[in-house]
Amino acid sequence: MRIRGHIGDWPVDLTVELDPAEWAQLGGHLAAVAPAVVTGAAPAVSARPDDSLWQAAREVLRKAGHLSGPQLLEQLEGLAGNTASGKRLLVRLRHSAEVKVESGADAPEYHWVGL
Repeated sequence: MRIRGHIGDWPVDLTVELDPAEWAQLGGHLAAVAPAVVTGAAPAVSARPDDSLWQAAREVLRKAGHLSGPQLLEQLEGLAGNTASGKRLLVRLRHSAEVKVESGADAPEYHWVGL
């Protein structure tokens, strides 16, 4: 399997080689964790449990207009309650079509562009 693309400005070219037994083992793991298919109508549920946190993170940047990376991370850490969750939100914002990231003198600048 070959994976090519970009992560930000960095090109990615990754080759993963598995023999048939490894593919079978991987397939077995995937079947074990695959969600069960439920028939009938179910109430609408958010696709991600952190959607409200994601919406709040977007709102922080939208209201500010633009923030430096460290300023934004500090606000996201406070919002999320810990550094790891704040960093995940920062990465998600970095890759959002609603956000433009520019290189600043000392740190990246995050700009809200909306859609």
